Amino acid sequence: MKIPHSAALLPLFLLAACGRGGGGEEVGEFKNDLYGNEIKVQALKDPKVEGVTCHLTYFDRGFWDRAAKGNWFEDPSNSSIACRQTGPIVIGDIDQGKDGELVFSQRHSLIFKHIGVRRVYDPENETLMYIVYSRKPIDGSAKMSLSTVALYGGDARWLAEREE
Repeated sequence: MKIPHSAALLPLFLLAACGRGGGGEEVGEFKNDLYGNEIKVQALKDPKVEGVTCHLTYFDRGFWDRAAKGNWFEDPSNSSIACRQTGPIVIGDIDQGKDGELVFSQRHSLIFKHIGVRRVYDPENETLMYIVYSRKPIDGSAKMSLSTVALYGGDARWLAEREE
């Protein structure tokens, strides 16, 4: 049975559809092994907090790894984040509740897996917390990483009212 050219290209199309999106700028990448897997680094700007940049790292499976394992559609959920003050901090109208708000989301598989970055404000310690997490628990455990940006002693300017 002869496979039409369009059917042969389907895995490549689906692989491209699993690509990254979500607004971050890729600032680094390097090969991790002989299978073509890569570690990628994105710089993320918080849309409501000027002067803070987060760097997110994640694993991007290569073609040969996908072919060898037969799983074309998923990348591992492991991610890491580091956030720092990179300019004068100006805080807009952020959600100051304990659940904070989603500031970045990115697809890591065609169907299910996403990672998210959530900002939570800790008023008692005058700190912005940024948590990267898998939005699909793996083996009963969500993968996550935390980074903080201290506002204490700094000259952060609030454009909206702070909740006390």
